Amino acid sequence: MATAKQKDSRPGKGPGKESQPLVIAKTAAEEQRLKLERLMRNPDKPAVIPERPKEWNPRAPPEFVRDVMGSSAGAGSGEFHVYRHLRRREYQRQEFLDRMTDKQKMDIDYMKKVEENQLAAQMRTEKRRKKR
Repeated sequence: MATAKQKDSRPGKGPGKESQPLVIAKTAAEEQRLKLERLMRNPDKPAVIPERPKEWNPRAPPEFVRDVMGSSAGAGSGEFHVYRHLRRREYQRQEFLDRMTDKQKMDIDYMKKVEENQLAAQMRTEKRRKKR
């Protein structure tokens, strides 16, 4: 005869731990609620916040390319794939450089706008001070 209380034979489960019922979230709000509930079960336990992933950088272009071959004229059947890969990598690198240039330009524009806003705020403050 089996007893009412049987030990859980699964590894990693302590004798005092009870298994939680499986709840499947059907909406994003429900999923977030479940995650918050799990975090709040033990508020002393630190929550893990992942580090921001590093920004992708393309490989530097090669200093010297030995086998310069186009997509046709004298290329063997396997050379086209090498050419295509090099071309794709170069396009990727140029696109990255364009995005970085655009980002730097936007950062400079933003800083100029912030300075202009600060200057305008100072001018308004001076004008109001003179009125007092």
